[in-house]
Amino acid sequence: MIQDWLLEVGKGIAKVFLNPLLYWAIACIVLVGIKRIKEERRNFGTKVYDVFTEWKDTWGFAIFIGLFFSVITIGVGMVISYEVIFVLSIVTILVSLTSRFTLLSPTYTVGITFVVLMLIPLLASEINWLPSVGEVNFSVIAIILALFLFVEAHFLSRIRQNETFPGIVLGSRGTWIGRHMIKKFAIIPFFALVPSGLIEPFANYWPFLPIGGGDFALVLIPFVLGTEFAVRGSLPHEAAHQLAMKLLGLAVIVFVIAVGSIFYSWLAVVTVVVAILGREFIHYRFRTKDQAKSPYFNHRNNGLTVLGVIPGSPADRLNILIGEVVSKVNGVKIHSEDDLYEALQQTGSFFRVELLDHRGEIRFVQSALYEGDHHELGLLFAGEPYRKTK
Repeated sequence: MIQDWLLEVGKGIAKVFLNPLLYWAIACIVLVGIKRIKEERRNFGTKVYDVFTEWKDTWGFAIFIGLFFSVITIGVGMVISYEVIFVLSIVTILVSLTSRFTLLSPTYTVGITFVVLMLIPLLASEINWLPSVGEVNFSVIAIILALFLFVEAHFLSRIRQNETFPGIVLGSRGTWIGRHMIKKFAIIPFFALVPSGLIEPFANYWPFLPIGGGDFALVLIPFVLGTEFAVRGSLPHEAAHQLAMKLLGLAVIVFVIAVGSIFYSWLAVVTVVVAILGREFIHYRFRTKDQAKSPYFNHRNNGLTVLGVIPGSPADRLNILIGEVVSKVNGVKIHSEDDLYEALQQTGSFFRVELLDHRGEIRFVQSALYEGDHHELGLLFAGEPYRKTK
């Protein structure tokens, strides 16, 4: 029996390389990263983050949570069909063509997959070229949606200062204002139990949610998950934590309904509807509240508000944080980027910066500029796009 399980695990891992979603996901993150870098150069005249930054620091947790969910779902005996995996892969690829990570939320990828699988049998009689769909357990799909919604909330909760992506946009008054994008991307390795294989039932209850015959196989799915929110009226890491708590609450509600669908099948549809409407409501409320606030990264009378910090720059080494205000450099009051540049030139390689933190308290940082360092310390501020000023 153990030998059969090990053999199916090996075959399941091998099957992941036959799934085009794996290769598309890697290509997608590269293309999105290149697009972002081009925008950074337009806005600031320099690259800020590397191509894979949206994917950075997700691998460890992605592997852990993927294996954890695999053990739970396989241990319970939740079986899905190859048709579900196929449709989920196609849906994920199609929504990723928009380059919007928000559509890679499990709410949309799994939710749309659910809707497609429900519609195909209804439309098959009218549309001859539609393929047939085998047996589908919609409760399993609903539970998977809820589980990965927890993961999205967790990734948002892990956002820290200086881990979001600065940009500039035109405000309602026709002036350029600072904005941050909260973005994360992950590929989660998730083993799914599918019909027809070497694995036989090992308990009377197992599998608890079956389809097909009495033997099963394993398939490793590269589950693609993304999240994205724009924020301009508050500190992005604080906004991310607030969004995480709201998504966590939604995930709990969705999970409870999804489990209920095991006993009342119609609740599976309710699960998807609540998930999609709930996430849309969270996004709408966050966006309207954020836009009603004054732009956080606009310049102030007492200095320049830091919109971004280039990794590896003097500002990064000194742990200058986004949202802090540069009030003085080498004793000179700062009101513009030109003031900052001129103040840095006055004392040669040494510099001393006076900052106002988020509580309005003063702190000082000082260091020396070395060969190859950014001439403006690697600080980014809101203002007209770099190309527009040239």
